[in-house]
Amino acid sequence: MEQQDLNKRLLLALVLSFFVFVGYSYFFPVEQLTPKQTTEDKTIANTHQTPTVSTTSNTTAPIASSTPTSAAPVQDAIASIATIKSDHFIMTIDEFGRIAQVELLEKKYQTEEGENLKMIGANVVKPLEVRFSDPALNEEAFKIPYVNRGSKIVDVNTGTQTLTLTQTLSSVTLTKRITVKPTGEYEVTIETSNPAAYFITPGHRPMADSSRYMLVRGALVKTSDNIIKTIEDGDAEGIEKFKHAKIASAFDRYVASMFFDFDKGLNVSILKEANGDPLIFVQGQDKLTLHAYIGPKNERVLKAINPELTDAIEFGFFSFLSKPFFKVLLWINDFVGNWGWAIILFTLLVKLILFPLSYKGMMSMQKLKDLAPKMKEVKEKYKGDPAKMNAQMMEMYKKHGANPMGGCLPMILQIPVFFALYRVLLNAVELEGAPWILWIENLAQMDPYFVLPILMGASMWFQQRITPTTMQDPLQEKIFKFFPVIMTVFFIYFPSGLVLYWLVNNLFTIAQQYFINHMYTKHKEAAVLAHKKTKD
Repeated sequence: MEQQDLNKRLLLALVLSFFVFVGYSYFFPVEQLTPKQTTEDKTIANTHQTPTVSTTSNTTAPIASSTPTSAAPVQDAIASIATIKSDHFIMTIDEFGRIAQVELLEKKYQTEEGENLKMIGANVVKPLEVRFSDPALNEEAFKIPYVNRGSKIVDVNTGTQTLTLTQTLSSVTLTKRITVKPTGEYEVTIETSNPAAYFITPGHRPMADSSRYMLVRGALVKTSDNIIKTIEDGDAEGIEKFKHAKIASAFDRYVASMFFDFDKGLNVSILKEANGDPLIFVQGQDKLTLHAYIGPKNERVLKAINPELTDAIEFGFFSFLSKPFFKVLLWINDFVGNWGWAIILFTLLVKLILFPLSYKGMMSMQKLKDLAPKMKEVKEKYKGDPAKMNAQMMEMYKKHGANPMGGCLPMILQIPVFFALYRVLLNAVELEGAPWILWIENLAQMDPYFVLPILMGASMWFQQRITPTTMQDPLQEKIFKFFPVIMTVFFIYFPSGLVLYWLVNNLFTIAQQYFINHMYTKHKEAAVLAHKKTKD
């Protein structure tokens, strides 16, 4: 195979990969439906997709009913019956026993307007909403409020606190006990006075970020056989069921509302909302105890609750690389105390690990560059006989120790590394609000002055200048020359942590190229000297 064809295919693969994995998601984001709803519309959205279940078995998962219930509307602006406070959050419980709002108090989560981040959106299904299988009972449940006989202000800073709520319906009394810890971990126990099939939800996914990056949002389920299933917003079918699931999480970029049970498991069904978003429901019968968490997907907080809970941090297709990358970055950050320098040191580590392959690949490119005139002669000589032309070229490669694939491999390896790190730097809540130096005050946000993207584009252009190539197609060469400009445009609004990685990667590659050029010059000089000695 000719090096020109290899270069062409590799270039095409890089461009297409970038467009597919990044460009399309950035320029064509999934539209978030936020219509202005009337009270009647909210009734349909919040209560007309009531799960139903066979009462002959307490392990049968719920399914979405095709017949709307006659339940009364649950308005968003409902009075609160309890407020739970900690140093990290304020949680509000409304009169239907739901978590109406969670307000994060840490400065790093503040909005651009300087307001505290409120995780739960308006007009969405709230965490801890209970729906009964019996339509008539369900309708009644959305009319009769819960009663809180304890304190309306609960402070968990001093330790775990329990809130007891009761709802007295015509045929059953439901008791809901919510035990909250300062970290955002809580436990909810639901008990009915008489047998009644019901379902409870961690709510619609929290709405903590509106970025247009390649993000995955929706529902995550860790099954009983340890497989992670992700159902993205807009992709729910409404028939997904998971028996004895370990984790059921409604998640956004940095935050999540989740239930988990690593012993008995959860019987989970996914309902399809009007816009195709997934909505998690867990089946209950009589008495049900659920472990839960709502808040930022901080790796150390989740690990302290249960190490297995860190699987709720979603890294996508390249998780097999993203997870170890993230752990290494955490370790380096613990050592240097700055995420920017941690990214730089991590990039250096990756370059050192890949250096043997890069060295061989760059040396092959140098040899192929020197062979380019001879390759052209062979191509002209045997242009009517492709088989003989390829045979002659392969003989030439073998004679001079050149590998036509050698220059491609390091670049190909960079693709999964880049996208794995892309997901880490995009999804790791630890980078939110993390500064580097000078004007970079948040590595999770774009460079406000576009310095890093411009430097990255310039470094890519310079790297092209010193990298040997055998391109002969003028169109291909023009596209390749414009690639730094295209990449700079894409990276302008990307998180500065990701741009920093790519810039530093380019700088280390330039240093490698200079080193290889120097070594190859010495290699050629040694070869000429050896040839002269042979002649003499």
